[in-house]
Amino acid sequence: MFKNRIALKLTSYFAAALLVFSILIGGVFFVLFKNYTIQLHRADLEKRATGIAQSMAGFMSSNGEQVGYGAYLRFVKDIAMTDVWIVDRNLNLITRGQGKGKEYVYSDLPADADSVILEVFNGKTAFSENFSTLLNRPTLTVGTPIIGSDRTIIGVVLLHSPIEGINQAIADGFTTLGISILAALLLAFSLSIVFSISFTRPLNRMKTTAMILADGDYAVKTQIKQNDELGDLAVALDMLSERLAQASQQSAKLEQMRRDFVANISHELRTPITVIRGSLEALIDGVVTEPEQVKSYQQQILSETLYLQRLVADLLDLSTLQNTDFAIEKREVNMSAIIDDVNRSMAHIADNKGIRIEVTKDESLQHIWGDYGRLRQMLLILVDNAVKFSPANGVVKLTQENGTITISDKGIGITEENSPYIFDRFYKSGSEQNKSGSGLGLAIAKQIADRHDISITVESEPHTNTEFRLDFKEG
Repeated sequence: MFKNRIALKLTSYFAAALLVFSILIGGVFFVLFKNYTIQLHRADLEKRATGIAQSMAGFMSSNGEQVGYGAYLRFVKDIAMTDVWIVDRNLNLITRGQGKGKEYVYSDLPADADSVILEVFNGKTAFSENFSTLLNRPTLTVGTPIIGSDRTIIGVVLLHSPIEGINQAIADGFTTLGISILAALLLAFSLSIVFSISFTRPLNRMKTTAMILADGDYAVKTQIKQNDELGDLAVALDMLSERLAQASQQSAKLEQMRRDFVANISHELRTPITVIRGSLEALIDGVVTEPEQVKSYQQQILSETLYLQRLVADLLDLSTLQNTDFAIEKREVNMSAIIDDVNRSMAHIADNKGIRIEVTKDESLQHIWGDYGRLRQMLLILVDNAVKFSPANGVVKLTQENGTITISDKGIGITEENSPYIFDRFYKSGSEQNKSGSGLGLAIAKQIADRHDISITVESEPHTNTEFRLDFKEG
């Protein structure tokens, strides 16, 4: 608990807020309860005094004479269990004292008693606590008029009631309130501890998850299912772990690709460089002197140099196309014209193998937005591959129809296990026809297609039919 700082803070804040609230509510309750108790007591006292005054009116004549009121007054005092004084209109105090036989006269009354009595003779009910010193105890006094038969005020009833009971009732109420507040605070404090720990438990779990993620374990999950902000945070953290796992896998894949690339480029460079070096050393050392042999070695050096030149050019093309900051020059072009250009360029190579290129075109793709040179390069790569892998005297079909271009041949084809990798850099099949390739052609074609929002796919059934499909997006 004490190690859980958030839970401790939440508990402290909740308890402090509840304590302040309890004090405020307790203070308001105390004031209201005290006022209500006093008002209730005054109303009861006034009601009793009014009843006594009505009864006393029958024992007093209109001229103020008393007619047999003594027994009634003793009876009322016994029933009311408090002092009842009568003041007639001549300001004579009629009383039996405080149960000790003591008699009071009007002059014994407190100095400010006149104001209370005169107020009652004016037809009002008056209250006072100034009789406390005379009665030697805290007392609330109510004065009510005695109204005669002629509707004149013939006397005053002074009813005294000790207020110790009121103060005790108020004290008992305040004690009860204090105990209730204390019990509520203890219960609330206990519940706040439980709720705070319950609230912070998912936070601690998310903290642990974050620490595990920081250590590189991206498979961890919070396992928190809550329909609130904490649940949303847990979902976001789980999404982060998934994204980090994907990024880690992608990073590992890129690192593997980098290693493969270095290995592949090293392999591709090693063979021609070895051949060139060996040929040059043979020529320089005079190992080869026959003119025909010298010419053959020179031809081999030239061939390998051209291969290196093509490899470097392909690498530069691929690097350029993969650079998103490099903007290719797009303008309105006609794919039919590009197809005709590619057909003319490939005709000589196809004729040497006895292969016929059949071109079919419709009216689609006459106005598209693209880079003429790059689109031509993409088609040249695909048609060159089709010619390369087609058998002698075969047919390569180049078809433009309904916004789609297909290049198909009936060569050796692509196996199902190799199909996912044909657009990877340096991918080459082990066939005799492909031993001289760089393995970058289809990767370059794929990059050109991507930069033009063209979908490029392949379907192949080995030795039956292989078809590359280019789908141009509308607009």
